[in-house]
Amino acid sequence: MLLLALDTATPAVTVALHDGADVVASSSQVDARRHGELLLPAVDRVLAEAGVKLDAVTGIVVGVGPGPYTGLRVGLMTADTFGLALGVPVHGVCTLDGLAYASDIGQGPFVVATDARRKEVYWATYADSRTRLTEPAVDRPADIAERVAGLPAVGAGALLYPDTFPRAHEPEHVSAAALAGLAAEKLAAGQELSAPRPLYLRRPDAQVPKNYKVVTPK
Repeated sequence: MLLLALDTATPAVTVALHDGADVVASSSQVDARRHGELLLPAVDRVLAEAGVKLDAVTGIVVGVGPGPYTGLRVGLMTADTFGLALGVPVHGVCTLDGLAYASDIGQGPFVVATDARRKEVYWATYADSRTRLTEPAVDRPADIAERVAGLPAVGAGALLYPDTFPRAHEPEHVSAAALAGLAAEKLAAGQELSAPRPLYLRRPDAQVPKNYKVVTPK
C-alpha cells in the first residue's frame, strides 16, 4: 500500500505519502490564496523526498471538507485526475475527521471547528479521535455556544472564537499525514471510505448576477 493524501479544504495546502504503516514523507504550507499554485509542487516535493515515482501510488486520499468552494475543489479535482491517470481508487475523508485524528485530547466528547469565514465555523462533535458524533455543519459560533459549552475543541475555528471555545487546542489546520493515517487504518480494518465528493454546506461566493441581461445577436 502506498497512499498519496492531500487536502485543500483549509488554508493549509498539505500532502503526504503513507505506506500503510507510517508516513513516508509530508509537506504542509499555509496560504489560503494559493492552493492551485502550491499543490502540485508539494506533490512533487513529497514524492522526491520519498524517492518514488507517482506511478508507485496505489491509492489517493483526499480531504472532502467541509471547506470553501474555491480551495476545496482544487484538491478534489487533483485527486480525481490522479486517480483516473493512475487507475487507482480515490478515497474521501472528512477534513474535520483528520483534525480529530491528529488531536491529543483522547477521550471526548470534544469539538473540531475550522474557519468558515463570514464569521462562521465548520464544526462537528466527537466521542474520541476516531468517532464522530454529529454531521458536519456550518454556524455562527454564538449560535452553537450552548451546544458546545464546556467541551474542549481543536482547529482554527475554535482558536479564532475563544468566547465560544475557551478550551481551544492545536492542531490549527488539518495535515495530510493525519488523513492518510486515518485512511490507512480504516482500509486495513476492511472499512469503506466515503466517495470523494465535496462537503460545501453552503453556496459558493461567486453567483450569477440577478436580472442578468442576455444579449443575443440580431
